[in-house]
Amino acid sequence: MSLHAFKRSDYRDRVDGKYLKDITGYQALMMNIYPNRADSEVYLSDKIDATELVKYLERRNAEHPDYKTTVFHAMVAAVARMIKERPSLNRFIQGRRMYERHEISLSFVAKRKFQDGAEEALIVVTPGDGDTLDSISRLIVGDVTAMRKNPGEKTGSDAVIDTLAKLPRPLLMLTCWLIRVLDFWGHLPHSIWETDVNYSTVLLSNLGSIKCPSVYHHLNNYGTNSVLLTVGTLHKEELLMPDGTKQIRDVIDIGATLDERIGDGFYFARSLKLIKHIFAHPELLDQPLGEPSGFDYK
Repeated sequence: MSLHAFKRSDYRDRVDGKYLKDITGYQALMMNIYPNRADSEVYLSDKIDATELVKYLERRNAEHPDYKTTVFHAMVAAVARMIKERPSLNRFIQGRRMYERHEISLSFVAKRKFQDGAEEALIVVTPGDGDTLDSISRLIVGDVTAMRKNPGEKTGSDAVIDTLAKLPRPLLMLTCWLIRVLDFWGHLPHSIWETDVNYSTVLLSNLGSIKCPSVYHHLNNYGTNSVLLTVGTLHKEELLMPDGTKQIRDVIDIGATLDERIGDGFYFARSLKLIKHIFAHPELLDQPLGEPSGFDYK
């Protein structure tokens, strides 16, 4: 659904989010004491057992050899479900007010070519209630393939960035200041931020694609992104199993950075349990996002 279809029911609403009145006094105070997102970070690092997911993807890809679904696609789909079931993670703070997004948006940066010095492109996907791993995977592949087929063609935020970068320094400084002012008051033109990863629910960094482990990554004060997730390389590691035995398993390291003003580390740590549960029961990825997983967060 287009964001233009959402109507403001309160003068404080934004095109990309509904103003939240019922927040705690602590949250209201935090927004003013710590107005910058980068000053309000909570960082978590964890390991996810991906053994069952790898088996599931091997079976799936064997049945459809012409189309490959990757572990990163599964991670994006799992994160989408996490946000759907844990809506406090779909909030952001801008203009010292808290908002809840109208939709779930997941973004990442893709290399136009796998070589040093190659430019990057901004990719944003917005899965709906009817989407599954298959449809989300095809959205990702379609966007990335289209971008790499036309490496010299830039649209959306990529085109805006290149245009701004050509401005003389004083004019660029003035333009950036104006963008921040307009965004503070919720009047930034839709064309500037609609494909900007800094305005997405979750910004994912697929470090596994370049054979790199997960790392800490700061949040940005610019934009509205409140959750950033780095996904490391799939690798073998010995894990202690619930029955006390040790097994060599397929493991992914992740690093997650959260704006604690929208939800504390406890809330996010519980939310990560759903991703672990999905990786252990990957058949859940075939369910539409609108169908509850039935997972017990206790």
